[in-house]
Amino acid sequence: MVTATLLGTAQDGGRPQAGCQRPCCNNLAPTEHRFPVSLGVVDEKNNGHLIDTTRHLAGQLSIWKHPLLSSILLTHAHFGHVDGLGLLGKETMNAKGLDLHVSSSMFQLMEQTPQWALMLKQGVFCERVFKHGDTIVSENGLNIESVNVPHRAELSDMHAFVVRGPNRSLLYLPDHDDWNSTLTRHQSQTIREWFQRLEVDVALIDGTFWDANELPPERQNNVPHPPVSETLELLGDRKEGDPEIYFIHLNHTNPLHDETSSAYATVVSMGWEVAKQGMEFEL
Repeated sequence: MVTATLLGTAQDGGRPQAGCQRPCCNNLAPTEHRFPVSLGVVDEKNNGHLIDTTRHLAGQLSIWKHPLLSSILLTHAHFGHVDGLGLLGKETMNAKGLDLHVSSSMFQLMEQTPQWALMLKQGVFCERVFKHGDTIVSENGLNIESVNVPHRAELSDMHAFVVRGPNRSLLYLPDHDDWNSTLTRHQSQTIREWFQRLEVDVALIDGTFWDANELPPERQNNVPHPPVSETLELLGDRKEGDPEIYFIHLNHTNPLHDETSSAYATVVSMGWEVAKQGMEFEL
């Protein structure tokens, strides 16, 4: 059996977010805390493959309860997706020869970053460079494919991943700039058409902001994530044959964290879902 476990649902800063004094972060109960997004995948031989490595790696490995880590895959260089890499070094886990799957631009960044370059030199990682469309992992009933999508490329490009098991497939798309750019890049007219071409049964997609009003006025015209409200307008109600769609990568300000909010009720009423930390998918 191939399984995928969602190890976090929040945007890079987690919830509560450091420095936030707003009601969305104040006085949260421990059960309301959320880790940044990461996905743990286990193949049929019980090998673990971790997509994105956050600074909350210890807590996320506890959720995953998987002792054998075979490889790491990185979507892109933004800090919340990579800042746990140091925990794999000799100061903490002391990993050796761990397969690290990255794009060429991500690998170049690692070579130019002293801490990561030292870890490469010490043999913590065995780097595996992929490009768009590559099948990165192909073993024991599991295939993981890279899908390049537009997203702020100050440090590296961005790749989503399609995780395929014997029975079902899952898209992990925590970040992208907007639907128009993504669909144009993949020559699709609609979200449904693209998901059909990818042949996915489950889609974990960028839900960073409910709408631009969560940001200060000076930033509302430059939001590098499609608002959930816009995604819902493009999708409409769920139809027969549609994949399961879950919103992930929620900013600490996003009302979807609150299951009693009108935003949450809107998502559910349309047949879609807000992801929950720790949920597991059999593929």
